[in-house]
Amino acid sequence: MRLNYRLIFITLLLGTLAYVQIAREERPSILGAGLRLRAYVANAGDGTISVVDLVGLSSIATIPVGRAPAGLKPLPAQKEIWGVSGEPSEAGAGSTRNPQEPGPGSTWSPQEPGAGSTWSPQEQGYVWVLRAADNSIAARIPVGPGPSAVEFSPDGRRAYVAAAGANSIVAIDTAAKRIVAKARTGRHPGAPRLTPDGHTLLVPNRDDSTLEFFDPATLQSLGVIPVAPHPGEIVVLPDSSVAFLSSADANQVSAIDLRRRVLLSNIELGGTPSHLFLKPDGGELYVTVPETHDIEIVNTWTMEIVDSMVVGLGPAAGTLNSTGNALYVSDSAADRLLSIDIYNRRLQTPIQVGRHPLTARLDPSGELLLVADQDSADLAVIRARTGSLLTMVPVGSRPSDLVVLLF
Repeated sequence: MRLNYRLIFITLLLGTLAYVQIAREERPSILGAGLRLRAYVANAGDGTISVVDLVGLSSIATIPVGRAPAGLKPLPAQKEIWGVSGEPSEAGAGSTRNPQEPGPGSTWSPQEPGAGSTWSPQEQGYVWVLRAADNSIAARIPVGPGPSAVEFSPDGRRAYVAAAGANSIVAIDTAAKRIVAKARTGRHPGAPRLTPDGHTLLVPNRDDSTLEFFDPATLQSLGVIPVAPHPGEIVVLPDSSVAFLSSADANQVSAIDLRRRVLLSNIELGGTPSHLFLKPDGGELYVTVPETHDIEIVNTWTMEIVDSMVVGLGPAAGTLNSTGNALYVSDSAADRLLSIDIYNRRLQTPIQVGRHPLTARLDPSGELLLVADQDSADLAVIRARTGSLLTMVPVGSRPSDLVVLLF
């Protein structure tokens, strides 16, 4: 009889320990009492935002925001998600379109969300603000045709958005939700980038092949310099000394001295760059080059390519973890996510996801890896530590961008 009691006790203890371990494995460690962890997915095909609960692993809301939503950015201090879109469609005034049915007239670019949209001079572009607490739209702010992305000041009090169709940039008071400054740019401005010190706002002018410098407080132009043709994505070193700017039409990345405001070099690559990933300490820049199937690694101090890795059929967008030792890159041509050990320069076992994966993001803890699958209209949720696929959550039509918010 004593043996039976012991067996029962041991069985219950082991069961309890197993339950606790499973609960810890499934529940992100950053979650405390009352905290919520959600992903927000921009669906370019039907003009909506899908809200996905990352604890329950299910879609909990679909919010119409307007044509071809893109450029999502969280504002954690105000528990808001900001993004850009075009005019509301007929389904955008409170109804929810069938997730499999593309929105009328929507166009999109798999390489740069928002940049591929065809905007007419008559079509207004908007910044919209989604309130996370109740999944409602708090504001829609007209900014001009062809907005691409939102950039925040370090204190979160201002947002900056360039309108490609109006050759302009605006500054928005994030509390009042209104435009407080506006300035002219060069032709077809792209997504703005604020330097880490908050002192300079950088705007690439695609059709002029220039980089323009603005005072973020007044939006006064501080100068313009020529760069590689049709500049696109910008990354900046942590000390705000140098910016790197990709070209959409040449096999080059431009390096710019931000203190002297001069071009240092146009770094030659093996093909046209897709996306830029800067190591957290600023020492290395990783450039995906789809046409040569590789990642080229640039030493940011010498401005030279020091290594390259063939990694997949078409490496493009992705995310770098907080320590800079793991890079996750979508390979849309092979329907998989590439996991790259940066420290050892080694490709890990690829992770199969949905059809035509695009944007990838990590949650704030680095435990969950999320991938928007454009053609299969779902969000892949992956355990980053093990590289195991947990589930595929259905979202809207042609998901192209996503962000994560803990609140």
